[in-house]
Amino acid sequence: MTDEDEAAFDEFVAARSTALLRTAILVCGASAHDAEDLVQGALEKVYRHWSRIRADNPEAYARKVVVNSAITRSRRRRVIQEITFAAPPDTPVDGPDLGLREAMLAELRKLPARMRAVLVLRYWEDQSEAETASLLGCSVGTVKSQAARGLARIREAMVEGVPA
Repeated sequence: MTDEDEAAFDEFVAARSTALLRTAILVCGASAHDAEDLVQGALEKVYRHWSRIRADNPEAYARKVVVNSAITRSRRRRVIQEITFAAPPDTPVDGPDLGLREAMLAELRKLPARMRAVLVLRYWEDQSEAETASLLGCSVGTVKSQAARGLARIREAMVEGVPA
């Protein structure tokens, strides 16, 4: 790898590693430590293929590696670990509803790995259906159906959880 490639890779890591970590945490539904391992593995693969993918879209390549690794890990373990978050403050603050966010994340964690990956990529990462399909190696129709089913499951669970 040339010095120019090394500098470009370092710049890529500095600019995109936090976004990749966020994606890994959401997609794998695991601890920050496990997500960091996924990102580290993805960055290793990006580094090995940097000269080939640098001109294309290295972030998409890295995101695809993270998502595929998370799905593979989930299939192997068949146990999805819980994401842990700090408790919200005791005093109310103006801003997002943290309780709703945690409830949504809890329901997201209950979904199968591929369905969860579709929802995270489509709605959290704001990827198009075509981009999501490309990242996951499936058809646009599969992305649409998985997104619809996943959203329906979350909606149903959220409605059931609301006291009458």
